[in-house]
Amino acid sequence: MEMISRQCPVCGSSDTSRVFAEANFEFGRLDSFAFASRKMPEYMHYRLLDCPTCDLLYANPLPSENYMAAGYGEAAFDSGIEAHYAAKTYAEVLADFIERLPDRHGTLDIGTGDGAFLERLLESGFDGVLGVEPSRAPIAAARDDIRPLIREGIFHDADFEPGSFSLVTCFQTLEHLHDPLVMVCAVEKLLKPGGAAFFICHNRRALSARLLGRKSPIFDIEHLQLFSPQSVRYLLEKAGFSDIRVMPIANRYPLNYWLRLLPFPLGAKHTLIAALDRMGIGRVTVAMSVGNIAVVGFKRLRVEG
Repeated sequence: MEMISRQCPVCGSSDTSRVFAEANFEFGRLDSFAFASRKMPEYMHYRLLDCPTCDLLYANPLPSENYMAAGYGEAAFDSGIEAHYAAKTYAEVLADFIERLPDRHGTLDIGTGDGAFLERLLESGFDGVLGVEPSRAPIAAARDDIRPLIREGIFHDADFEPGSFSLVTCFQTLEHLHDPLVMVCAVEKLLKPGGAAFFICHNRRALSARLLGRKSPIFDIEHLQLFSPQSVRYLLEKAGFSDIRVMPIANRYPLNYWLRLLPFPLGAKHTLIAALDRMGIGRVTVAMSVGNIAVVGFKRLRVEG
């Protein structure tokens, strides 16, 4: 497998002096869930550099885009329940700025999974709703009326008309991209004036990440970079967005999902999850703020004259 070097993918800095962590991965240990969403963590990562300019933590070197694309295409999917809980949380964030959008015609969800958030968009009165998803398994798991709204493949802005969307969403995906700045710039071009981009990403500066260190599930073989409030704001500003908002959010998930993320031995986790299920409380939901941040930016309005 070819490993590729790069500069900071947000600010372009070539300063590689601050090594956060050396590489720690064994591809032989990866299974069909290695590139899946909300999986059991393997606690592996590439060599990570800490950018002194924009505060991004990024992998360098990293696998080729073709290798990553193949991994996502074949990824398994078993997190439909959790996806719907996440979609409900994200819809609550959307409600805070939905009235600012120019209209509710044209919405794109990048990395849509099984389309759980597309369902929320339709419930909120949006039309022209589309999703893009590189993995086949979650598309197959989508609701029958949602599946036709999902395009299988990697997001390419050339597939869509510039200025045609009032809202573009992208949840827990910025970390997975070889070039997040290219994607965010493309999103800005696809939006109508006054339209919004809405992202969810991990916060590398969150208390949970600092307490758990490299045993935090955010340090993962899928994640090519990890953002902080500073670096994600830098990213959207560089792409031309205005009125940028960065907000911590609390996620609500079943107890057995939260257990999957804890840095316990795998056998102990399976035993605890099975015990919770036997007691009938594995699906009891708990809301926690564990370091996810919502990021919203608006496309500038055209200035007449």
